[in-house]
Amino acid sequence: MPPDLNTPKAMPAKPRPGHFTEVQRAFAGHIRDPKRRLPPADVDPTRMAIYRDLFFNNLSSLLGQGFPVLQACLGQAGWDALIRQFLIEHRATTAFFPQLGQELVAFLSDERQPQPNDPAFLLELAHYEWVEAALLFSDDEATTDLADPNGDLLTGMPLVSPLAWNLSYRFPVHRIGPEFQPQEPDPEPTHLVVYRNRRDEVEFLKINPVTQRLLQLLKAGSQPSGLECLKTIAEELQHPEPDRVIQFGAGLLVDLRERQILLGTRR
Repeated sequence: MPPDLNTPKAMPAKPRPGHFTEVQRAFAGHIRDPKRRLPPADVDPTRMAIYRDLFFNNLSSLLGQGFPVLQACLGQAGWDALIRQFLIEHRATTAFFPQLGQELVAFLSDERQPQPNDPAFLLELAHYEWVEAALLFSDDEATTDLADPNGDLLTGMPLVSPLAWNLSYRFPVHRIGPEFQPQEPDPEPTHLVVYRNRRDEVEFLKINPVTQRLLQLLKAGSQPSGLECLKTIAEELQHPEPDRVIQFGAGLLVDLRERQILLGTRR
C-alpha cells in the first residue's frame, strides 16, 4: 500500500539542554584518565580506544622531543607515567605546541607531588632541557643594533645578549644522561650560561661564581663601564691584587664577546 501522507511522522527527539557539553566533558575526561573516567555511552569503544591512544602517543612524542634526556633517564614506563599524570592533573594555559614544555616544567615545579622513584635531579634537568627549547624558539634577537660590536669592553659598558641566560643548578644538569644519574647534588652549585648564537645554535658555557657575578653586574647595568664592574668584583672578593682581577676580567670579557654572549658595548 502507498504510504499515508496524512499520517504525521515521529520526529527525532531533541537533545536535552547541556547534553553536548556533558558528552564533551566525558570524552575529554576519559582521554585524560581512562582508568577512572568512563567514556561517553554512545561512542563506539573501538573508535574511542584508537583516539585515546593517538592522543596520548602524540603528546608523549611531542614532549619527548623537548626532553630527550629526561625521557631516557626515566625509561619508557617512567616517562609514560609522568605524561599520564601531567594529562590528569594539569590544565594547560596555552594551545601552542612549542610552549607545552613550559607547561610540563610548571607542573613539575608547582603542582606535582614527588614520587618515590623520582630521580633527585628531575625538576632541574627538565628546566635545563626546557631552556634549550625556549631559547631556540625565542623571538628575541641578538642583533648589534643596540651595541657597538667593536667597542672597548673596559671603557664602555658591555651589553649581554638577550639570548644568554645565566643559570644555577644544584646538579650538573649538562652532564646528566642514562649513564650518569647523580642521586645527590654537588657540594657546589653548577653555574651555566645557556645561549643562542647568530647561527641559531643553542650552546652552553660552564662558568665559575666570579664570571656569574660579572654577568649579573653587566645585566643590571648599574655600573658605567666594564672596568667598574671588574673593580666592584675585586672589592667584593677583597682581593689583595685588584689589578690581577681586572687583567683576568679583561680577557674574560673578550672571550664572552667572541662566544656572542656579549654583543659589544652599549651605544
